[in-house]
Amino acid sequence: MSRRNPTAEEAALDRLPKAALNRESLRETWQFFRYLRPYRRLFIAGLCSLCAGATFGLCFPLLAGGLIDAALHPEGVAIPVLGALTLNQVAAVLAATISLQAAAAYGSAYCFNRTGQSALADLREEVYARVITLPMEFFARRRVGELASRISTDISQIEAALVDTLPQLFRQAIFLAGGIVLISLTSGKLTLLLLCTLPFLVAAAVTFGRRLRRFSRETQDRLAEVGTLVEETLQAIASVKAFKNEDYELGRYRRGNQAVLAASLQAARWRAAFICFIIAALFGGIVVVLWFGARLLQTHQITVGELTRFVLYTTFVAGAMGQAAELFSQLQKTIGATQRVRELLREVPEGDTVLPTATQATPSPTPPSSVPRLRGEVEFSGVGFRYPSRPEIQVLTDISLLARPGQKIALVGPSGAGKSTLTALLLRFYDPESGRLLIDGRDARSYPLRELRGQMAIVPQDVLLFGGSIAENIAYGRPGASADEIARAAKQANADAFIRGFPEGYATVVGDRGIKLSGGQRQRVAIARAILKNPAILILDEATSSLDSESERLVQEALETLMHGRTTFIVAHRLATIRSADLIAVISAGRVVETGTHEELITRPDGLYHFAFKDIITWF
Repeated sequence: MSRRNPTAEEAALDRLPKAALNRESLRETWQFFRYLRPYRRLFIAGLCSLCAGATFGLCFPLLAGGLIDAALHPEGVAIPVLGALTLNQVAAVLAATISLQAAAAYGSAYCFNRTGQSALADLREEVYARVITLPMEFFARRRVGELASRISTDISQIEAALVDTLPQLFRQAIFLAGGIVLISLTSGKLTLLLLCTLPFLVAAAVTFGRRLRRFSRETQDRLAEVGTLVEETLQAIASVKAFKNEDYELGRYRRGNQAVLAASLQAARWRAAFICFIIAALFGGIVVVLWFGARLLQTHQITVGELTRFVLYTTFVAGAMGQAAELFSQLQKTIGATQRVRELLREVPEGDTVLPTATQATPSPTPPSSVPRLRGEVEFSGVGFRYPSRPEIQVLTDISLLARPGQKIALVGPSGAGKSTLTALLLRFYDPESGRLLIDGRDARSYPLRELRGQMAIVPQDVLLFGGSIAENIAYGRPGASADEIARAAKQANADAFIRGFPEGYATVVGDRGIKLSGGQRQRVAIARAILKNPAILILDEATSSLDSESERLVQEALETLMHGRTTFIVAHRLATIRSADLIAVISAGRVVETGTHEELITRPDGLYHFAFKDIITWF
């Protein structure tokens, strides 16, 4: 499988010097600690519990060595801080420290898990809030599966770091530092010999870490691509089966999966080599230290208890350094994941969207609208437009069109002429490249975006329903609507009869993307949703193009109810849908080539409208 072309952000990162890249990676990773700020008390409590547990753990070698010396000296031995103790007293203190260590471990595990899970819940919400408020231009450049992977896989990697890796890192750091200090108090010569191995381990960690971070990031990218394939295939499963392309999709998935495997194995080889080096260096050093310690014991420079204590502390230090290899590897994977999540958080949301912060993950209630109800006058004045993802193609050129309040404007023309692009500009999914869009005489960009869209509604050709109940899908037009308001909107949309025909009525679950409802039923639910919203400006995008005659009649009746008193833009090819429009705008190659009523346009023998519908008119 060919490698994905790098994004602009990735290319910029590749051009940075290694030192700058490392600093940037660490800085971005550090940014995620702000999500711990609301839970800092719990985090500090967990940190204190962890320090206490690690301290009690460091007491074990000291007391174990004292236990051996006490067995050899019945009169008792001197234990630092505690003084002279007998065998039984040492054993009692050792049992007490183990109990306290267990209690502290419970406290630290609970506090860190609760802190990490709460912080990650805030992060998920902020990332999701950022994604759904990004402009349409962003979604034209990204695939849905990739974004889903960022919200799930990458954040799960960060979750593992906060909940597991970070506490382990603190614990092993305490064991390492405390172990070295206590070893040095036991025997300075042995400590010096042990510390000679540290520079080699640090150099290896830096060298291997750079490789591991790059491979971990590549693995995350490949996983995102495979997730995209799965999501797209399952969303279009009906088409896959209709074209009997199961084998083709399996082949695509197999190639993507092999790319994931190749990236994972490459990272695994370096991780395994790193762990191999750490183990060889650590245990090789321990063997040398033990040999030297045995020589000191032979010459009576240390006692048997001191050697035991030293061996146990050496095991602690070796374990901490050995764990450091795996923890370092996990941190590299986390840094790769944080870079991808931070890319999303750096994207600028559209318009006047206000996002929740890490300290307030739940958005505040929506304030009352500052925009009075629109009259519905819409004017496109010399509008030109090209999609940002296709800047070489001029989609609209000098479009001028005026819709009076309450008028029905039909947009007709061949496919690709620019009709749906006009409606996208009206909804402010994009802004004109040239010219202006005026609503009630004001530039559309001068309105708060959310409030402007709050007075618009669209009934598309392919209605996408959410996987909840029929009532929930209708209420999507105005969240919080009462059951009576929902039922009233359904009656106006000619949907109440078929809804009540289901055993569960309005509580009927529509299934994924509304698959349990027919096309006509989905259209009427969408119309009910628009009626409930009560918009000033309405967009109908091929709302009846794929329906049978009976469904079309019911939907058309509902649309007449919906269009009454509202400025309506109708994108359609069917003559029955557009002939009653107050104004018909014929669009071709991104330009308005004709305007007028049906009667006016059909009498122009050289016009595009007359040419398109002359056979149908003759048939009528």
